[in-house]
This record gives sequence, structure tokens and C-alpha cells, in this order.
Amino acid sequence: MAPIPPLVVVLATRNPGKVRELARLLADLPIDLKSLLDFPQVPPLSEDGATYAENATGKALAVARATGLVALADDSGLEVDALDGAPGVHSSRWLGEEATDADRNAAVLARLRGVPPSARMARFRAIVAIAHRDATVRTFEGVVEGRIADIPAGEHGFGYDPIFLVTEHGRTMAELGPEIKNRISHRARAVRAARAYLATLAVDEGSEAEA
Repeated sequence: MAPIPPLVVVLATRNPGKVRELARLLADLPIDLKSLLDFPQVPPLSEDGATYAENATGKALAVARATGLVALADDSGLEVDALDGAPGVHSSRWLGEEATDADRNAAVLARLRGVPPSARMARFRAIVAIAHRDATVRTFEGVVEGRIADIPAGEHGFGYDPIFLVTEHGRTMAELGPEIKNRISHRARAVRAARAYLATLAVDEGSEAEA
């Protein structure tokens, strides 16, 4: 009997850091991971939803329709209590399309200047959406609590990782490195919640292929 081909899943991102992170989190599943780097014909994806779930679902559906494959998208953000939950769903575009990660981190720290540690509570929240060819979509959530550090620290990760202090470790997400981050991050927790569903899809696809 011919071996069952793995389920092809397209990650709805062109961000190399995010691709590496998601690939590590899903490495042991019977799936063949691609990303939008493998599908240059797919146009830029819209992120104009009012919630993380809307953004993740919209991106996953767009990629599933464009490629005819199962697609996985995520949307995430930093929620700072002292900033009334900002930057939130606008985290990646908070200062406009031209701003860098360093610009956004500096802006958060500037707005929190003089705010004591007890009032710098924050969390990372992520939603993972998985869209099937038939437009079925499932979403999964992950959250990690912490607070905003006084200064950026660490060379790992991306985005707001250098200023997000993980309380239980006493270090920023960017200081922890990929091994620990892949256990505790918001994205890791959302992907972990999605793993059983992905595994089921892989088995279902294999059954269809055998039939």
C-alpha cells in the first residue's frame, strides 16, 4: 500500500520569524507546512477586522480559497492595561505601516514613563484560525500574562517580545529563547489548542486519499 501523503497546510504569513516559530510548534504532526513565501501569487492579506478572530479567520479563508489547501492564520496583539488595552488588535499597525518593531516598543515605553510596575500589567493574546477547502473555519485562543518592562531586553523573538516581561520567569520574552517561548507564548498556547484538530484533519485527508 502506498504511503499516505501528509496534509499540506499553508501558513498565512510571509514573516520568516513567524514561519520558523510555527514550524517548530507543529514539527511533529503529519503535515507538510508551506507558507505564503511558497505562493507569491497570493496578494497581501487584509487585517481590517475589529477583533483578532475576524482577522485570523479572514486571512485563513483568503489563503484557503487562493491555494485550494488547508490554511492556518493567526492574529495576535499586546494588550496593556494602563493604555486601555492598546495597542491590541492594531498592534502590528499601531504607528502605521512604516514603523519598525523598535519604533512600536519605544512608543509603548514612552506612554508608560513614570507608571509603576504594579500598574504595567499586560498580556499577549493570540487567535489561530484553520480554514478548510470547504470554507469550514475553527478558531483557537492562547493568552500569556505579564507586564511591560522598563527597557527593552533580549535578542530572541520579534514584535513586542523585548518589552514583555514574563512574570514567572523574571525575564522578557525576547530573553527566554525559542525553547521556553514555544512552551509558554500566547501563539504557542493557541497552536497547542489547535493541534488535535490539525491531527484529525490529517487523518481525514489520509482516509480520503486511500478511498
